[in-house]
Amino acid sequence: MSIDKRLALIGGAGTMGTAVVRGLLQAEAVAPEQIVVTARHERSFEHLRQYHVRLTTDNIDAVQGADVILLCVHPDQVAGVVEEVKPSLVAEPLILSLATGIPTARIEALVGELAPVVRATPNLAAVVGASITVVCAGRLAEETHLELAEEIFGTVGEVERLDERHMNACTALVGCGPAFVFKCIEALAEGGVKMGLPRMASRRMAAQMMLGASSLVLITGEHPAALKDQVTTPGGCTIDGITKLEERGLPIALIEAVETSALKAAKLFDS
Repeated sequence: MSIDKRLALIGGAGTMGTAVVRGLLQAEAVAPEQIVVTARHERSFEHLRQYHVRLTTDNIDAVQGADVILLCVHPDQVAGVVEEVKPSLVAEPLILSLATGIPTARIEALVGELAPVVRATPNLAAVVGASITVVCAGRLAEETHLELAEEIFGTVGEVERLDERHMNACTALVGCGPAFVFKCIEALAEGGVKMGLPRMASRRMAAQMMLGASSLVLITGEHPAALKDQVTTPGGCTIDGITKLEERGLPIALIEAVETSALKAAKLFDS
C-alpha cells in the first residue's frame, strides 16, 4: 500500500500522533519526507527524531502544501488551531480530526468550507498496531476522503465506518474502553494473586486470557453469550464465578461506564 499524499500532523508529537507516524512508516505507506509533525515545544520531538520526519513548532509552515491535515489536538484547541492555519488552506486538503466530541460541522464552519472533514476515533492500542478506529464523513467529504482516512488508520489496526451520530458512543466504547478493560485485567490479576499466583505471572495470564477471549469473538463471529456457554459446564466452577459477577453488578457497571463516557463526550463540544 502506498499513500501518495503529504501529511501534516498538528499537535502530532503525542501518543496518538506518534502511533500514526510509526504505523505509516512501518507499513511503508509513506516515506518520512511526506510527513511533518508539529508541537508547541521543541523538547516534545525527541522521541520522533528516529523516524526522520520533518518536525516544526510552526503550524502554518506545516500545512503549506499538505494534502491531509491531522488535528491531533485537544478539543479546546481545535478552534484556535483552525483559525491559525485557515489562511494557508489553498489546496482544499482533507482535514482529519481526532478531537474528541467536536462535530465535523463545527470544523467545517471554522474552516469556512475550504476543506472536507473526516472525523476519526482511534484508541491507545494504536501504539501496538491493534486499534479499532471509527471514521465518519463531514458534509463535504466524499468516498475518496473516507477511503484515504481508512488507509491511514488501517496502518495502526482495524477501521470501522459509521454515521457521525454514533461517534460519541464510539468515543466511549472505543476510546475510553481500553481503560475499562485495564481495570478488568487488573482485578482479575489481583484475584489470581489472592489465590496464591505470582503477581507478574497472574498479570500476564489475565492479559493473555482477555486477548484470547477477544480473538475467539472476532475470529469465530459467535455471540459472546454463546462462547460463554461453551465454558460454563453445569455445576462447574465457571457458573459460580459468573453468579458472583452478576451479584456484584459487573455487567450493569460496564454498560453504565460506556453510557457515562458517551454522555460526557457529547458535552465536550458545549463546554
